[in-house]
Amino acid sequence: MHKLKLMDLILKYFPDLTEHQIEQFSALEALYKDWNSKINVVSRKDIDELYLRHVLHSLGIAKVIKFTDGSSILDVGTGGGFPGVPLAIMFPNCQFHLVDSINKKLKVINAVSEALGLTNVRTTHSRVEVINETYDFIVSRAVTAMPEFTKWVKGKTAKKQRNELKNGILYLKGGDLTEELKQYTTVKAYLLSDYFEEDFFETKKVIHLPLKHR
Repeated sequence: MHKLKLMDLILKYFPDLTEHQIEQFSALEALYKDWNSKINVVSRKDIDELYLRHVLHSLGIAKVIKFTDGSSILDVGTGGGFPGVPLAIMFPNCQFHLVDSINKKLKVINAVSEALGLTNVRTTHSRVEVINETYDFIVSRAVTAMPEFTKWVKGKTAKKQRNELKNGILYLKGGDLTEELKQYTTVKAYLLSDYFEEDFFETKKVIHLPLKHR
């Protein structure tokens, strides 16, 4: 599948991208393949399906919410930059803070962001618990179970509401989450199969959990 076909997958679901966004998304494959050969941030199987398993999966959040300009988003355990980097391309007028405890992964993100000309991405090598800032949303791809995750990010949501969804967590996760989420009364699961027809998304969800400020 060459680059044009890979981009077709993104354009199929996001047909209103600007030329600049199309250029940025198109550049991801070569950038990640090059960096992945030096620093392994994406599995070999996944690098061949980067646009499906990482880029489009990350953009599942963009189907659930269109972040208002000026929104701030924290990406916890970002790894190779997912979902943060695709979301930063999609929402150039929002600020993204990508945090990971493994520094070499952030080196890749910094290089990719620089190559793409992304000015709305910053990275921090840290455990999220010690980050002392607040954000409109905290995003992540299944780094741990939700009860543990909520402990990590407690007190990190902004008080002011500026989006249609209430400030809180937007979590990309798959499988049966009934047990994991049963203690939360305000949680909502969005099925990615409602937005994307590929088999990969059959059990994938975006979980929105509103969080109170402090």
